[in-house]
Amino acid sequence: MQGLLLAGRYRLADSIGSGGMGRVWRAHDEVLHRSVAIKELTAALYVSESDKAVLLARTRAEARAAARINHSAVVTVHDVLEHDGRPWIVMELVEGQSLADAVKERGRLEPQEAARIGLWVLRALRAAHAAGVLHRDVKPGNVLLGQDGRVLITDFGIAQIEGDTTITRTGEVVGSVDYLAPERVRGHDPGPASDLWALGATLYTAVEGLSPFRRTSPLSTMQAVVDEEPREPQHAGPLAPVITALLRKDPAARPDVTTIEQMLAEAGEGRRPRDAQAYVPTQRVDHHPEPGTHPGYAGAYPGAQTGAYPGAQPGPHSGAPVSGPPVTGATTPYHPVTPPTAVAPVHGAASGARPPRRRRLRNIALVAVLAALIGGGTAVVLQKWDAGRRHDAGPSASTPPPTSPGPSPTRTGAAGATGDLPDGWVRRDDPYGFSIAVPDASWRRENANQKLHQVDYTPDGGKHLIRIAVDDSPDFPTAYDHQIDLEQQLQRLVDYKRVTLQANTFRDCSGSRWEYTWTALGKDTAFPGPRRAIEETYFSRGGVEYAIYMSAPVEDWATTRQQFKTVLQSWRPSSG
Repeated sequence: MQGLLLAGRYRLADSIGSGGMGRVWRAHDEVLHRSVAIKELTAALYVSESDKAVLLARTRAEARAAARINHSAVVTVHDVLEHDGRPWIVMELVEGQSLADAVKERGRLEPQEAARIGLWVLRALRAAHAAGVLHRDVKPGNVLLGQDGRVLITDFGIAQIEGDTTITRTGEVVGSVDYLAPERVRGHDPGPASDLWALGATLYTAVEGLSPFRRTSPLSTMQAVVDEEPREPQHAGPLAPVITALLRKDPAARPDVTTIEQMLAEAGEGRRPRDAQAYVPTQRVDHHPEPGTHPGYAGAYPGAQTGAYPGAQPGPHSGAPVSGPPVTGATTPYHPVTPPTAVAPVHGAASGARPPRRRRLRNIALVAVLAALIGGGTAVVLQKWDAGRRHDAGPSASTPPPTSPGPSPTRTGAAGATGDLPDGWVRRDDPYGFSIAVPDASWRRENANQKLHQVDYTPDGGKHLIRIAVDDSPDFPTAYDHQIDLEQQLQRLVDYKRVTLQANTFRDCSGSRWEYTWTALGKDTAFPGPRRAIEETYFSRGGVEYAIYMSAPVEDWATTRQQFKTVLQSWRPSSG
């Protein structure tokens, strides 16, 4: 087989991996002169014709599934070809080893390293779920650790694509039994929460060196998955409560993807996740809140607000629409409900109580995915926020969340207050610590979220909008890197088109300017039609990431673009 030329361009070199379904080859693309990985479906050589048809269908489904996902942590599929009556998948070659190999070689991984790996797998799964794809075989062997530090997930060979007819037979369970969620073992239809369970089992294996439910046979292993609690992890450190949360038997009791991302980020920094206690039972029983009352329950996956996944209900972090006023249904706005774990006790000034800490929602900013990825056009701004560090400019624990209008307006021309603002402009000194000018007094403060530390200013319920967001613990080294990552999530906006995205310097600090257009749909907003948005993101000298965002209908953009310049000129940050 070595040296075989496929499709007149791919020459096989050496085998770099194999499993029950197939073998992966290193190969050379003689047309583009690059190295690739090619997956050969070896199982098709040894099964009946009827089973071969199922295997062929699964391989084609893998290619379709992976091709639908646009994320840097998902192995890219370049081509699908047929040879010897079998399909072969041409993929991106990742130089490195699998997580399974790393655990076998090293015994176990340190919790902080495992948390970093888990973060990237989670982000890949979120992108897959947004594209309507369930992986259904998340396990250490399908997590690749590149020599360049990248983490990627591969092998969508048994993925389920939303809208496709199932290619499995009645009663058949596919996937590795050690990493099957209890609902799948029981024969129920899988959902996004099933992939999250598998991620929890994968993280357990990474830090403990063995899978949490491995028994002497596949049947006894599946029985343990359904009926038994996992062995208490001994080496998980701050990652332990994250694993516990992911391995809840009831899929409705597992945390949503945003909460998981926050917890993994904190565990990766060596801190016990702030939301951990909500998922750790006081006794070793399967105790959990009722569905709908769990912190962050539902609303974490694209489609949750629209019923794309059975049983999904709106959750408290579903986002506020940029292109329209708060509405119900597909664009459920922020709820004024604070999860129990995020409530800080109110103490008097003499008690020495620390102010409440913000929940950190990492890597989800200016994202219209909750509605847009399933056909909508509403843009949502959810910046990354920090739950583990005090923001000195924020309100104190004894200060109730401000209500609209909140800030104190200062009219143009007040001595020492506004500087040289255009006629009619009004400066707003926001309770969150920053100060900014708005075009006139009709622009009111709305959708203020103390927990997320972001706020909108709008004169008309969101048709025209300024949004300010702050993150004092950024995930990305530069604002440009952050915006590039975010743009990948916006590709499925209706008619999305980049106008510009380039690094710049703002206030003598490293920044990035991003401008784009899309079409908002009437089913998602009271203001449908072509829209345009612009965002300046920059890092202050103190390391705080600020995002200053403005959006309006395309027909008003000439005015809005000029207003944005004045907004930037008037900007006074709270710190840094």
